[in-house]
Order: sequence, then structure tokens, then C-alpha cells
Amino acid sequence: MYAQKTIGDEIHCQSVGLHSGRKIHMTVKPAGVDEGIIFYRKDLPESEGIKAEPTNVFDTTLATTLGMNGAKISTVEHLLSAFFGTGVDNAIVETDSFEIPIMDGSSLPFVNFLKDVGIKSQGKSKKFVVIKEPVSVSDNEGRAALLPSPEFKITYDIEFGHPLIGKQSYNMVFSHETYEKSICAARTFGFLQEVEYLQARGLALGGSLSNAIVLDDEKVINKDGLRFSDEFVKHKILDAIGDLSLLGMPIIGHFVAYKSGHKLNNLLLRKLLEHRECWDMVHYFNGKQELFDDVIDARPYDPEEVTASLAGN
Repeated sequence: MYAQKTIGDEIHCQSVGLHSGRKIHMTVKPAGVDEGIIFYRKDLPESEGIKAEPTNVFDTTLATTLGMNGAKISTVEHLLSAFFGTGVDNAIVETDSFEIPIMDGSSLPFVNFLKDVGIKSQGKSKKFVVIKEPVSVSDNEGRAALLPSPEFKITYDIEFGHPLIGKQSYNMVFSHETYEKSICAARTFGFLQEVEYLQARGLALGGSLSNAIVLDDEKVINKDGLRFSDEFVKHKILDAIGDLSLLGMPIIGHFVAYKSGHKLNNLLLRKLLEHRECWDMVHYFNGKQELFDDVIDARPYDPEEVTASLAGN
């Protein structure tokens, strides 16, 4: 887990685009060390590659959209989440559209593709961002923070005025095993009235019961129901993992969120980069945890207190 990784062979897949409704072909190829994740629009042959990094996020409406020099690629968060969840640091992604195929609305299909071709160690150590001091952002509804911790942890709270969702919370210490078992299969979700509104305006044209959880005023209308009783908050975590992976380096810290989303997740990374005194970048040699002892602030942070604070309680 401490060496950089890429994929063992090319991946080819296709599915509709969530917003265009058109069939999209995508190819994922191995990449060299320190290249990161780079997206290429094959339908725009003159365009340059779009690097997955926080400053290339230019829109967070309904999804995370990256852009460079006039080219854009949207709905990248599920694929990025799958890369991070399986330990892939370097890959080239080619599509023939402005968005990543939605598949089943989760990261599970991508995880399965990545596992099928194998994950290849590249013999050079990863760089890690170690959080030294708290960093937080907020807007009118949501809040998000990164706190010192000796491991990557996530505490996430959501709250919706729907009888089936209400308040949901989930806490986890990240591991590839936990991600695959409990997070990657959680699907995106929406409300029937909102879906109808968006589609009437030419958005979410590819959205359907095969790639999203859809709720009416009282219930889930998908015949197969939910994959997890707390699938809603788990999907928010899936998205957040993809958004945070744009940093290009795994985080050693505690991500705490209350009603956060793509916008706040990106603002948090941008603020983190602006406050260099709040983090250190280290190599993690030979799996020795003690390498972080000198850079982690040892002051304890109670997740419940932090969550209550972020929620404004």
C-alpha cells in the first residue's frame, strides 16, 4: 500500500452518460510513476490532457467537472473514488464525450474492472499529506474539515427532509477492504420531482432506475430497493473519497463533514493547499507509522464534538 500503483492492462467499457443520455466509450490505460490521473477527450483530438487536481475543478453543479484550456470532463468522482479505493495512483482515461459513463451509479463496476486487470506496483513510494492543524470550510448549509489523525478516517453526517433518509451518520477508518465491502456499491440518489425538473431542462437525460436510487415523497421506487440501509450517506462518502483524491496524494487525517458536497469538498482542498502550515508531505517508507510522529499534532479531537460543531449544534 505504500508504493505507487497503476493498472495491469487496458480497460474498455461503455455506458450512458448521466447528463447527455448518450452512450459513452471509455478506455483506461496504465500510466508511469508520478503521472497521476489524466483525462483525454478523444472526441476533441486537439485538446490537451486534463490532470485530476483541485485547481482544475471548474464546476461542481450536480457533479465534479474538471477542465483545462476549453476542454472539460464531468462526473469524474465515481471513477476517481474507485481508483483511490483500489490504490491506483497513475492512470490515463480516454473518453469520447464530455462525461464519464455512469454505469450503475456507484463505483462498483469500476472497482470490478480494475480488479479484473490487476493492480501493478510501480516500485516508487507514494507521497502522503499529513494534516498537522485543522482546516475547515462552510457554506449556508454544509461544513467540512480535515483534522489531525494518525490514519485516514471519515466521519460523515447527512440530513434530508425525507422520511426514508432523515439523519444518517457513518464513521470509518479507510482501508481498501472496507471501501470494497461497505462503500463502493452505494449508488447516487435523487428525488423524483427533481429528476423530472432536470430532465425537462435537458439535464440528467441518462438518469434512470438502473443507475440511481430514485425516491418519491415517501419511498424508494426502485423495485430492488436499497443495497444498504444507510446507502445515502455511504454514497456521499464515495463521492467525497473521489473528490479528496484530487489532491493526488493520500491524506493522513480525519475528514469530518456535515451536509457537504462536491463544492465544499473542493473548497476544502483549495484551502488546505493555501495553508501550508497545516500539513506536511512525507514519504511512507517500509510501512513505518512512527515516521508521522513528528508531524502529527497530538492534540485529541473528539469526532462527535467536531461533528456537532460542524452541524452548528
